[in-house]
Amino acid sequence: MIFGQIALSVAALFSGAAVYINVAEHPARLRLADGPLLAQWQPAYQRGFQMQASLAVLGFLLGAAAWWQTNDWRWALGACAMVANWPYTLIVMMPTNKTLMAMDPARPGAGTRALIHKWGGLHAVRTVLGFTATAIFLWASLG
Repeated sequence: MIFGQIALSVAALFSGAAVYINVAEHPARLRLADGPLLAQWQPAYQRGFQMQASLAVLGFLLGAAAWWQTNDWRWALGACAMVANWPYTLIVMMPTNKTLMAMDPARPGAGTRALIHKWGGLHAVRTVLGFTATAIFLWASLG
């Protein structure tokens, strides 16, 4: 059962980081002018991607291990919710991410702010997936 408890903790960490981005960091960056907005988003995205991608994989692996250990399908469901962040990010978010990463903060384009707004909405889905996994793992851990 230790795998499940750690999976729950990892999912909660993922969710906390994701909600922080949507509730605090992203609204604060949107108060900046377009150039500084993009200059702040680019390194924050790179660091956040590394952290959240790692947590999503770790949460998936731990949830899968808990499922294997207990044969309780809820752990597998939570693991799937965690790993769903990967295809969502790679298929749905990546075109926006790549466009924003290719922009020069010294010369932001007319659509920079709109793309950053769009990115915030796309990232909110990752937050929902994290909280969904956390809730499922909590449900499974309660027996």
